[in-house]
Amino acid sequence: MWQQQTFYLILSGIITGSLSVSWDMAVSPVVFVPRGEDVVLPCSFTHPGQQHYSGVITVKWLARQSNALPFFICSFRNESMEGKRGCAESQLKYSTYGDLRRGELSLFIRRVQLGDNGTFFCRVELEGVLQYFQKETQLYVTVQPQILNMSVVEPGSDGAPRRLQCEVEGQPLPNVTWLSASGTPMQDLEVKNQQSGLARLLSSVPYLQEVLSCRAESRLGAAERRHPAAQSTTLIVSVIVSGLIVLLLLLLGTGCIAYRRNRARATASPIYENTETVENYRLQDSDRPVGGSVELQLVYSTLNDASASQHASVKKPVYQQEEPEVLYSPVNFD
Repeated sequence: MWQQQTFYLILSGIITGSLSVSWDMAVSPVVFVPRGEDVVLPCSFTHPGQQHYSGVITVKWLARQSNALPFFICSFRNESMEGKRGCAESQLKYSTYGDLRRGELSLFIRRVQLGDNGTFFCRVELEGVLQYFQKETQLYVTVQPQILNMSVVEPGSDGAPRRLQCEVEGQPLPNVTWLSASGTPMQDLEVKNQQSGLARLLSSVPYLQEVLSCRAESRLGAAERRHPAAQSTTLIVSVIVSGLIVLLLLLLGTGCIAYRRNRARATASPIYENTETVENYRLQDSDRPVGGSVELQLVYSTLNDASASQHASVKKPVYQQEEPEVLYSPVNFD
């Protein structure tokens, strides 16, 4: 069977001129994608007698080098609707994207990272045909500039001066500029730059306790950080935190006072809740004897407020008694 298919493909190549001319593959030369997002590397192909080919088509993707081992392999039979082995696994990092039977061999990559940056090769192989066809595409992962850290490097044993170090990240690698407190670029500083990792750069300058800013900039954007941090921001944060602490203490104090008052009222004796004692002081004229002198006597009386009797729920203890009214009268001593 495969011999007939091979003969048909060779015959088609002879008719059109050559086998290599009969094949056609299209890819995107460069694909840009921000870090952390999904991306599709487009790849499509056509071959002689594609409508009549019923054999197995194998798709392979390679990375970095054209003769490297494939990291992704997918095969399917062109004439049937059977499952495509290893082609579209939703849980894997790599899968195909598009209709393979129409020659769509695009590669879908999930959550791209900086390590995915580089050259990819799309290859297609037909059953019974020794020749394969492939083209390359460049994946370029981008990262917006950001400042990861700013720190002071103390002098070492070699007596080198203190330096202020700024670590930045970005793809493409950003340019670093040092600014004064007024925001103007400092041209007279001894700047040292060295790459510290993938898409990372360390930049340092001599530091004498002045206020400096590190600015990282590329075509994707810019980032800037100041050292030491602005005092106004620190002061505002301190004032807000102090105010919240004072407010919390006031609320706690008010709650404790209210709780103690309510508890004291609840434990008080009922006999004193609705009773009011009134002392009435009054002067009375005693009976005037014949020829005698008149002496005014002070009369003391203790009265219970009548409002207490309105509360039926309040009962007096058995030992509570009313005191009788005491009257003092004038007496003649002959």
